[in-house]
Amino acid sequence: MSKTKTESASSRTAWLDESTDAPLIGQYAERLGTFLDAMADGRVDAKELEAQEARVVALLKSVEPRLDGALHEEVTQLLCELSAYDIMKTLHELMASAPKTKFRG
Repeated sequence: MSKTKTESASSRTAWLDESTDAPLIGQYAERLGTFLDAMADGRVDAKELEAQEARVVALLKSVEPRLDGALHEEVTQLLCELSAYDIMKTLHELMASAPKTKFRG
């Protein structure tokens, strides 16, 4: 993940675009080597999905025990909202790219 001007000083990867407040996490995900490898052939197979799930599980197991109760609840809500946002964004993009005319055969 590349660093923006504001994050280089704090060594944190920004979660939001500084000028628009748009979430940046999806853009970072799209640049992950594992994501690019999985998408290279235009499809995601079961092995690639299982490998991604294993990476998520490992990170959750690493981070979760270090969170106090209140922060755990906030991060849980963040993960849920981010997942919902990503699903909604994907569906919106799919619907926007669908043909606007009906087939009359």
